[in-house]
Amino acid sequence: MDRKRISQHVAFGLFRLLSLSVVVILFAILGFIIYKGIGVISWEFITTPPKDGMTAGGIWPAIVGTFYLMVGSALFAFPVGVMSGIYMNEYAPRGWIVRFIRVMTNNLSGIPSIVFGLFGMALFVNYLDFGDSILAGSLTLGLLSLPLVIRTTEEALKAIPDSLREGSRALGATKLQTIWHVILPMGMPNIITGLILALGRVSGETAPILFTCAAYFLPQLPASLLDQCMALPYHLYVISTSGVDMEAQLPIAYGTALVLIVIILLVNLLANALRRYFEKKVKTN
Repeated sequence: MDRKRISQHVAFGLFRLLSLSVVVILFAILGFIIYKGIGVISWEFITTPPKDGMTAGGIWPAIVGTFYLMVGSALFAFPVGVMSGIYMNEYAPRGWIVRFIRVMTNNLSGIPSIVFGLFGMALFVNYLDFGDSILAGSLTLGLLSLPLVIRTTEEALKAIPDSLREGSRALGATKLQTIWHVILPMGMPNIITGLILALGRVSGETAPILFTCAAYFLPQLPASLLDQCMALPYHLYVISTSGVDMEAQLPIAYGTALVLIVIILLVNLLANALRRYFEKKVKTN
């Protein structure tokens, strides 16, 4: 066996080992959380509010609050991010404008989440007078996930050949009709991927909601968008760090972490199902 083949086998073996190590680490984390948290998982734990200083009861208000924040952030970030990506790829003239927007978007995605929390508190909570509310938290999380949606949309549209745009225009379609009926349907699977990644990020953020909407202990469900809410990441932080009976609270913390992981998994499965649906729709058309 010559030297090149030996080098190739060594490189492939190293890549395979690194890939397997990532899988092993992932399963180790999941196994640890499942082992520590499965004992407290029950129907009562999922469907009842916390009680006795969060040493008993369940996490239902935190589950509902997390769902509200994820949906609210997606309703803000998805249309704004997709339209921004469309503008950058389809309308903006190639030059310093696009480069400037792209640099600013990259810088925005690198800002720590706690800075978004401070900005959200200053703008939405104080200046716009939304108060500590689901609305303020959703808008802050939407800003946090916006750069990811923009860049994913832009890259998804870049991957579509220009010949399809030219063919549509040659048949008499306007630019808007081409984007709506040709470009967006073909790019939608990859755009959905960006939304998945954005939802996965906001579902586990603690700092932004700490400043804008999260309540330490709120056993009842929110009645409007201007109410505070509990959320699984902040609830997990609180019961892990600021309790008086840590022996009783730690199993609840692991159970909360397990529920959060399951919710993220379900969101990913739903989004992947949507991605496959759009892929099949593109192929059939």
